[in-house]
Amino acid sequence: MASKRYPIPIPPPVPQKPLLLRDSGGRRWSSQIRLGELYRINHPGGDPKRSRVVVVVSRGAHLASRFSTAICAPVYTQRGGLASEVAVGPAEGLKHASAILCDVLTSFPRSQLTDYVGTLGPAKLAELKSALRVALEVE
Repeated sequence: MASKRYPIPIPPPVPQKPLLLRDSGGRRWSSQIRLGELYRINHPGGDPKRSRVVVVVSRGAHLASRFSTAICAPVYTQRGGLASEVAVGPAEGLKHASAILCDVLTSFPRSQLTDYVGTLGPAKLAELKSALRVALEVE
């Protein structure tokens, strides 16, 4: 007599930290950091918080170059309702509903972008680009 097989429920995908490839000096390869990725930075300069999640907003050509920095926008849990903000939350790997503030761009050394949180989907990435245009008054 054959036993019945029941399908095993498959849990939803969880954001995975990208594979860390390093060069001979121990530095991460620059091509691994991409526009729209979220990282937690410990002790960001000038920020009263112990850590802050940021979103990479540097263009691909800059990230593929030998520059050691990446331009990022901070993520805050409070929203101001501005056109230069993008709403994000658990779907992007965060614990709470939050907002990306495109008015406060900061350059961080790529060596600090190691604690991967998640990635913006195509729709949120389009919102981010639109919010950056508003924040920088670029058309």
